[in-house]
Amino acid sequence: MTASTSDLPGADPILAGAVRPDTTSTEERAAQRERLRLLLRSKVFVVGALIVLVWVVCAIFGNAIAPNDPFATDPLKDLTSPNGTYPFGTDRVGRDVLSRVIVGARDILIVAPIATILATVFGTALGLVTGYFRGAVDNMLSRFIDAFLALPTVIIGLLAIVSLGPSRWTVILVIALVFAPIIARTVRAAVLQEREMEYVSAAQLRNERTTYILFAEILPNVMGPVMVEFTVRLGYAIFTVATLSFLGFGIQPPAPDWGLQVFEHYGLISGGYWWPVLFPALAIATLVIGVNMMADGIAKAFER
Repeated sequence: MTASTSDLPGADPILAGAVRPDTTSTEERAAQRERLRLLLRSKVFVVGALIVLVWVVCAIFGNAIAPNDPFATDPLKDLTSPNGTYPFGTDRVGRDVLSRVIVGARDILIVAPIATILATVFGTALGLVTGYFRGAVDNMLSRFIDAFLALPTVIIGLLAIVSLGPSRWTVILVIALVFAPIIARTVRAAVLQEREMEYVSAAQLRNERTTYILFAEILPNVMGPVMVEFTVRLGYAIFTVATLSFLGFGIQPPAPDWGLQVFEHYGLISGGYWWPVLFPALAIATLVIGVNMMADGIAKAFER
């Protein structure tokens, strides 16, 4: 009979447990399947995913789905109220509001996800470093994050956009810069707990490289908070993109951006022309609600 590693004289139980990757990987796959099952059974997540899917389809196939050219103007049909020909009415220069709402999903579903991905990548890396290292590195980076979070983020964003000029990539970089420290603080809290676990001690005793411990050992075990943060920040990013466009610092005309449509027509509400504002605003609201519902479902799945 062959003796197991743990039965050998002087064998370290921590190291012994660390040399059975097959068992660990099997347990991880089982946990992933269980989370996926919980997500698919979660009505909140499924409904949210369906809402987001509708807008993703509009973003990808908007030009084919839109009943009219979203950029075509017709001054003779300006501010036409909703009817059979124009279900969402027309705007102040005669453009079809329904077509602009459909195609307008493209800009916001390009800018917001890219900004959130950049913020998540940078924030996760920063959180891993600050959570794993103690002493001067943690203190210095943590104080920097706290100081940044203490500043009014909206003012920082507006100043950056004014300095660099309004453009799609400027908005992406500003949102990523604002959200990265928030994600880093959440990841750091999760890493502080994980670094005390036995598998981290085993990797250290094996003299594994720090990058390996951070990204191969700790990162997979903090993916729950990372995924929750990503979906939550995505909802905030969508709202931020729309807000910047509404303030005139985001995506510029003649793009059919939802926030820009609200900005161009909100002054007409007092005159009874509510439809050019209501439908883009509802589009923003439904997309944010859908993303937040997905975030709730993901958070509950990783709590189990």
